[in-house]
Amino acid sequence: MSETPLEKIRNIGITAHIDAGKTTTTERILYYTGVSHKIGEVHDGNTTTDYMEQERERGITITSAAVTCEWKSHRINIIDTPGHIDFNIEVNRSLRVLDGAVFIIEGVAGVQPQSETNWRLADRYNVPRVIFINKLDRTGADFYRAFDTLKEKLDIVALPLQLPIGTEDQFVGVVDLVEMKAIIWEGGELGAKYHDAPIPADLVEKAKEHRQTLLDTALSVDDAAMEEYFESGDVATETLKRCIKAGTISGAFRPVLCGTAFKNKGVQPLLDAVLDYLPSPVDVPGIKIAAEEGEDEHAERRRIKADAGAPFAGLAFKIINDKYGTLTFVRVYAGTLRSGDTVLNTTRDHKERIGRMFQMHADKRAEIKEVSAGDIAAFVGLKDTMTGDTLAAASDPVVLERMAFPVPVIDISVEPRTKESVEKMTIGLQKLAGEDPSLRLRTDQESGQTILSGMGELHLEIIIDRLKREYGVEANIGAPQVAYRETITRPHTEIYTHKKQSGGSGQYAEVKVVFEPMERNGGIVFENKVVGGSVPREYIPAVEKGIRVQAETGVLAGFPTVDFKYTLVDGKYHDVDSSALAFEIAAKACFRDGMKKASPIILEPIMDVEITTPQDHVGDVVGDINRRRGMIQNQESSGSTIIVRAHVPLKEMFGYISDLRSMTKGRASFTMQFHHYDPVPRNIADEIMAKSA
Repeated sequence: MSETPLEKIRNIGITAHIDAGKTTTTERILYYTGVSHKIGEVHDGNTTTDYMEQERERGITITSAAVTCEWKSHRINIIDTPGHIDFNIEVNRSLRVLDGAVFIIEGVAGVQPQSETNWRLADRYNVPRVIFINKLDRTGADFYRAFDTLKEKLDIVALPLQLPIGTEDQFVGVVDLVEMKAIIWEGGELGAKYHDAPIPADLVEKAKEHRQTLLDTALSVDDAAMEEYFESGDVATETLKRCIKAGTISGAFRPVLCGTAFKNKGVQPLLDAVLDYLPSPVDVPGIKIAAEEGEDEHAERRRIKADAGAPFAGLAFKIINDKYGTLTFVRVYAGTLRSGDTVLNTTRDHKERIGRMFQMHADKRAEIKEVSAGDIAAFVGLKDTMTGDTLAAASDPVVLERMAFPVPVIDISVEPRTKESVEKMTIGLQKLAGEDPSLRLRTDQESGQTILSGMGELHLEIIIDRLKREYGVEANIGAPQVAYRETITRPHTEIYTHKKQSGGSGQYAEVKVVFEPMERNGGIVFENKVVGGSVPREYIPAVEKGIRVQAETGVLAGFPTVDFKYTLVDGKYHDVDSSALAFEIAAKACFRDGMKKASPIILEPIMDVEITTPQDHVGDVVGDINRRRGMIQNQESSGSTIIVRAHVPLKEMFGYISDLRSMTKGRASFTMQFHHYDPVPRNIADEIMAKSA
C-alpha cells in the first residue's frame, strides 16, 4: 500500500456533462492500465440519464467510488462523478477530495450547462484541471469551435497541447505541441497501438503558430524558463512540461487535449498528461482544518500536509451499502493507519475501530493492511461515520474543513405497499440517506407519513427505484411537494410560564426569549444571556432543544422555521417542581406563541433554471417563464440556439419538461438547481395555509 512514493500518486476525478463520454473514457483508462481485460461499451448516442441502470449492469462507475490503476509506475486513483444536475452532491463531494480533475467536453456541443456548473464547483475547491475535448469522431465535431466555447462560457485561458489530425470519421490522431510530433493510432487493436510520425504537411504552419502560443503562455509562469528561451530560442521538453504543470496547478491556464474515447484514440496521451501536469498530494498546499464556531471562514487556518509520518487525518467522502456491508470511502491526508487501529471521529466526538480496509480495482477489491497519506481506501464496518466526517488520531484531533451540502427542496411521501415491508422500507431509506447527504428523511408529526426530501424529481425517482432494486421494497409515493420554509420578519420578546402544580410532583418553568430575524441562510442561532442564575445552568440546554425541536414544525403551515436567532434573557424556576422537561415544554410553547407575533412569513425555493432553445422558440419560452412567476436573468446566443437563464419558483416548475417539449417540438432542454429562498406572494401563502389547516 505505502510502497508508492507520494509524488507518484494522482487522485483525480473525471467530470462532464451528461453524455459527454465520461464513463467511456473511464472504461478506456481502466482497459489501457490493465485493470479490466475487456472494454465495456456504452451504447453510443443514448442520452438517457438512467445511468444507475447502465452502471449497475457494467458494475463499474457508480458502484465504486474510487478505482485504482497503475500507469508508468504511478498510481492513479480515479474518483467517479455523475453528470446529472440532481446528483450535484456527488460531484461536489468528489471534487472535495481530489487533487486534480479531467474535464471532458463534448466535441460537437462544446461547453454545456452542466459542465459549467461543475467547473464553478471545481473553482470553489481550487482543483487543478486538464480539459479533454472528446467525441471528435462524431459528425459535426469541431475541435476549434468546442475550444472557443471554453473561453466564452468558462472565461478561462485555455491552452491547447494537442491539435486534431482529421475530423469526424477521418480523425486519426493528434499533433503533440509539447514534443512537436504527430501521434497516429492504428486501426483495430482497440487503440492500444499507436506510433509517432512527422507532423502532416498541411498542419505544420498551424502547429507552429499554436506551439508559439503554448511557449508564450506556459513560460510566463517561470522566469528561469523564460531566460532559457531567450538565450537559445527554444526550451527543453522537461522545462516546458515543468512550466505547464506549474500553470495548471496555479490555475494560470488550463491545458487542453483531444481525442475520441469511444474509438480508443487519445486516451494514452491523456494518461501521460495526468502524470505530467496534475499534482501529486505533495504538490498541493494540503487541506485546511475547519473554522471554529464564529471564526471568519476566510481566515488563515492551519493546513494538514501530506506526510505519512504525521498523526493520522482523513475525510470520509462517500458511503456505499453493498453485499459486504457498509463501505466508507476515506481520503487519507496525513499519517498511516493499520487495520485494528482506533481513531477518533472528531466531527461527532466518538471512537471508531478500523476493521478491514480495501483498495478498489473497478468492481474487484483487494484487502490491504495499511493505508497512508495521499491514498484513498474503503473501510468496512465504521459504525457512526457519515459523509463529510473527519477521522483523526487522538494525539492530534483535528476537524477538517467540511463539505458544503445543498438544501433539499422537494418532498414526497413514501409508504410501502404492504404492511410487512414497513421495517424493510425504513431500514432501506435510512441506508440510502446515509449514503447521500442531499437526501433527508423525516416523519410528519401530524400524519405519521414518512417524508423524503431531495434535490429534484429525478433524484427522488432514482432513490425510489433503488429502494425497489436493492432493498426489495415496492413503495407508493405521494405527488412531489415543495419544501417550503417559514421565518420571521421582526423581533419579538415572549414570556411563557409553564405551571402544573395540582397534587403530586408539579412542573414549573418560566422563560423569557427574544426572537429576531436573520439574513437568508443564517440558520438558527441560540444565545444565552441569563444572568444571576434565574434559569439554572443545567436547564439551559433543555430550552435550546425545545425551541429547535419546535422550529421543525413552524407556526403558519407546519414547515420548518429557519433564519432566526433566539436569546434566552430571563426566567424563573422552582426548587422542587422545576426540571429539564418542564423547561423544554415551556420553550416549545414560548416558540409557538412568540413566533406568531413576530410577523411570520412563508419562504419558497427559487430555482436557477437554464433553458437551451432554438432561436425561433425564444418568445414562447420567455413568455411561459413569465407566466410561471419567473424572473429572466439573461439571454445569450450560442450558434443557432439561445440560452435563457431565469430564477423561477420550484412550485411552478413541476412537470415543466413535458410543457417545454410540446412548446418547442422537443427541441429545447433545460437544467435547474436550487438558488435561494424567497418570501411567497400573499395569495400563494393563503393557499398554502388553507391546505395545511
